Amino acid sequence: MTTTASTLIIGASAAGLAVARCLEEAGADVMVIEQAADVGAMWRGAYERLHLHTPRGKSGLPFAPMPRSYPLYPSRQQVVAYLESYAARLKRPPLFGRRALALYRDGTRWRAATSDGDIIVDNIVVATGNTRVPYSPRWDGMDRFAGTMLHTSKYKTGAPFRGQRVLVVGFGNSACEIAIDLHESGAHPALAVRGPVNVIPRDIFGIPVLSLGILQRLLPARVADAINAPIVNAVIGDITRLGLRKLPYGATTQIREHAQVPLLDIGTIALIRQGAIAARSGIARFTADTVVFDDGTTEPYDAVILGTGYRAALGELLAGVNGVLDVDGTPLTSGDATIEPGLYFCGFRVVPGGSLRQIGLEARRIAALITSN
Repeated sequence: MTTTASTLIIGASAAGLAVARCLEEAGADVMVIEQAADVGAMWRGAYERLHLHTPRGKSGLPFAPMPRSYPLYPSRQQVVAYLESYAARLKRPPLFGRRALALYRDGTRWRAATSDGDIIVDNIVVATGNTRVPYSPRWDGMDRFAGTMLHTSKYKTGAPFRGQRVLVVGFGNSACEIAIDLHESGAHPALAVRGPVNVIPRDIFGIPVLSLGILQRLLPARVADAINAPIVNAVIGDITRLGLRKLPYGATTQIREHAQVPLLDIGTIALIRQGAIAARSGIARFTADTVVFDDGTTEPYDAVILGTGYRAALGELLAGVNGVLDVDGTPLTSGDATIEPGLYFCGFRVVPGGSLRQIGLEARRIAALITSN
């Protein structure tokens, strides 16, 4: 069965819902498809302890701020409830259980091959995000490891790991929050940190650090980093004394020029300093019950949790469309027109002001571009 619409949005989490609402407010015809059974699939499936690292007031989507009853940093369950409420306000509900398989040109229009027939449209907005596919690197001996091994996408709570030695691989925000969760659940966590890192406090003197990033958005990255360095050092301290290596540039440069998010510390550094969480170097290889690290040390572990991130991985979906993705399948442009008329991406930019705020800005921009044509 082939259906038609003016604009098709792929993905029914924050980005897809925001674009749909902006287009509907402008009077446009919109169809949203989502392969999962409900909105916000990533939030629903995430670990129980997860909270937003961006403040409530900067995290609302267009036309619907987050409820004032929410805390400064809403929980996973509150974000899910907010997305459900947001989706309920759409005039045309998302179509769930419908997966996009391939996108390609069909004359002057676009055709989306899906698991439930083709859809022909004037515009397509891909809003599946940078966390579409879990990324799991490989190491020598990995298949021989006898303990539990799982990606953070499968981690729910630290309760099953009580009393166990658990290695969390990575130093991103999820990896470090899971290390805290493991400690609070009675496990003995360690973090395998492969390279140099940046650590910034989530709050500086009671002010969310991402609000500072918004205020400094017009400053050159290195100027902003120079201004922030004394404050960060005063709050975080010298991380090299904890066995961590520091990047040669600051957090703003890391975000803007390398599209990488630094650690927004919510207590991990204090626990490392106390010895409750161990900091280890990168992994060299595995044995049946141990991990051999790059510095030559070897330690036994009962479980390994891969906090190694995700990929947008859109290469297969857009296999026949050139010039819109990088070699890893990440969009070259997000929140603006691409070189292909009628094709847009939303929610793929990494910015100092936080992803949800950026999604709102991109959604409004995309809606304006589509409705002006």
